[in-house]
Amino acid sequence: MNTNKAVFLDRDGVITQDPPHYAHRIDQLMLIEGSGLAIKKLNDAQFKVIVITNQSGVAKGMYEEKEIIIFNREMVRQLKQTDAHIDAIYYCPHHPEAKVQKYRTDCNCRKPKPGMLLEGAKKYNIDFKSSFLVGDKWSDIEAGQVAGCKTVLVKTGHGFQEFKNIKKPVDYIATDLLDAVQNFIL
Repeated sequence: MNTNKAVFLDRDGVITQDPPHYAHRIDQLMLIEGSGLAIKKLNDAQFKVIVITNQSGVAKGMYEEKEIIIFNREMVRQLKQTDAHIDAIYYCPHHPEAKVQKYRTDCNCRKPKPGMLLEGAKKYNIDFKSSFLVGDKWSDIEAGQVAGCKTVLVKTGHGFQEFKNIKKPVDYIATDLLDAVQNFIL
């Protein structure tokens, strides 16, 4: 029986600034204002916080997987300064038209497919019906909907542009992650 609730968060444009597109160096890391506080509120409310992020820059030969790991580690370190905790981070380095051959695949983990959510749910015993996905792109929203989560489109990152081109219903449209947490999730 799935007993834990989670909030699945896209990274770039939800927790960290995007642009710069394909952020992968520590000097490009800027937390979006309020994201640490929002994650702390989720932690306090007993949600598992799971980051799911497409990182096709690897497939495109722009950077290597080790740079994603270093970037994510630094993001986690900065979030800890606000007592915010990330339970897990999943990333997809693949792309069906990858420049780097070993990453050229039409995988199940690249959003809008739900592979990263399914992996997190399996590891943490997540009940999708009591969980949420927060993203700034329709590919995020679609992955959450396929998995059965409630979905939130934030207007940070690409969200403002995506909001103008709404493709299908979303459960909530938020200014940013903090708005999503305070006014919809909690």
